[in-house]
Amino acid sequence: MSATVAPGLRAHCLNVWEVLAQSIAMLGPTMTPVLIVPLMYASAGNASWLAYAFGSLMLLAVALNIREFASRSSSSGSIYTFAERAFGVRGSLLCGWSLLWAYALVGVAGITGFAVFSNALLGAAGVHTGSYVPLACCLLVAFALGYRDIRLSTITLLLLEAGSVSLIVVLMALVLARHGTLFDADQLSLRGATLPGIGLGAVVAIFSLVGFESATSLGEEARDPLRTIPTAVIASVLVAGAFFVVCAYAEVLGARGLATPLDKLGTPLDALADSVRAPALKLAIDAGALLSSFSITLAALNAGARIVFAMGRDGLFAPSLARSHARFQTPHVALAVFSLACLVVGIGMLAAGLSPIDAFNDTATLGSFGFVAIYAFVALGAPLYLRRRGELRPRHVAVAAGTLALLIIPAVGSVYPVPPAPSLYFPYVFAAYMALGALLLWRRGRGPQVPLGAPR
Repeated sequence: MSATVAPGLRAHCLNVWEVLAQSIAMLGPTMTPVLIVPLMYASAGNASWLAYAFGSLMLLAVALNIREFASRSSSSGSIYTFAERAFGVRGSLLCGWSLLWAYALVGVAGITGFAVFSNALLGAAGVHTGSYVPLACCLLVAFALGYRDIRLSTITLLLLEAGSVSLIVVLMALVLARHGTLFDADQLSLRGATLPGIGLGAVVAIFSLVGFESATSLGEEARDPLRTIPTAVIASVLVAGAFFVVCAYAEVLGARGLATPLDKLGTPLDALADSVRAPALKLAIDAGALLSSFSITLAALNAGARIVFAMGRDGLFAPSLARSHARFQTPHVALAVFSLACLVVGIGMLAAGLSPIDAFNDTATLGSFGFVAIYAFVALGAPLYLRRRGELRPRHVAVAAGTLALLIIPAVGSVYPVPPAPSLYFPYVFAAYMALGALLLWRRGRGPQVPLGAPR
């Protein structure tokens, strides 16, 4: 295995669609209508569509702050490097540490989700392999694609998510056609919805949308990155947000005539497919959810490995992690270490007795704490960065302040009302992880530094 010290990633090989695919895949849009909309309905009821619209607005505000960085500089370090430009290396280390938490747990959610849907599909065929085999296979194939070629990885992501989302769009169209009208008085009048319920629903919506920023990790590999990456970041929020609003509206409308309420449906899309007499869609959508779980895993490995790569280059981790493959020009050492960490956590959760679906839910929720912290770093850092460049304007301060105010909603909603165990302990687990990061990395934040605002 031949390697060379970075920089050495494959430069300018990804077009805007391939960069967009990274962010869309990280969102895992298929997982929201398949697994999360019933949870949204339990909180927001007939206002579920509005909660998704509000959540999309919150993350659009975050995306506008990210654009201030991404339109001026690019690197493989994602938001970690953006924070470095605002706070310096030592000031950005906690942002990088938080990114590793978020991307690793999204990766674990991907492989455990893959186990959920592979068990369902294989079980229907009378084949039972357990959860460890599909989990390991998912991670191994994702690692192989990420190791071999970033362009092959992103094209794969684009095809998988496009196919999966298209099937769901067909089902939603059939549901709306069955009702003969788009008008639903209960939803449009927010019948029975409460302000606290909508607020809690907005938290769920945020958790559906986190990860949209992962396109920024491809700064060295994107063509015309100062244009391509901001476009992908903004577009991913708009596209995913619109998709989630439509899915929530259609699922609530379609489930109204079912015997089981939406928030009690374990497989809502299967029930809706039966209601519109399209049972063939059930298998196709379940297969699409399986492939979407794989794409989440691959997107998380792509992004997480590049954070490890950048932090190794800055002297926060071992220099060997800042190596790129001589032939494939991928961060293969960082990718291997990051993949191994995801595998250990995933297997460890299953060995501790958690079911794959519980492991999926727990890791997705835990990872969201990291994303909220990351977005706060961005909102705090954007005005500082622009002031250093002499480009700060009142509108930048207003957007940053508004973003921080909006981020208070998911931060508070995650801890109040007090959730049941084990979610009750998740904020403290994340706080302990961040404290450990500060302890381990603070003294190492003296590695080679790049002048603020300089291209990497």
